[in-house]
Amino acid sequence: MDHPFTTALSAIAALAFVVCLIWLAGRALRMARAASHPLAGKRMAITDSLALGPRKRLLLISCDGNDLLLLTGGTQDVLLGWLPPKS
Repeated sequence: MDHPFTTALSAIAALAFVVCLIWLAGRALRMARAASHPLAGKRMAITDSLALGPRKRLLLISCDGNDLLLLTGGTQDVLLGWLPPKS
């Protein structure tokens, strides 16, 4: 019959092994998702961000080659407007 310490140590080692396998599977899943969504094919991206306070942010968003300013935070978000095209 096994010693209780050996049995407990085996159980802890098995648990650590299973937790490591779950962690590795999660990392592999995240990598697979990132590889399936290339950045070049995206139509919209946050180009720049400026914190104006603890909750308010001014965002420069690029959408289909056009830029717009968006003020977020507070009670509501405000679309400040589309920027003129770059020359």
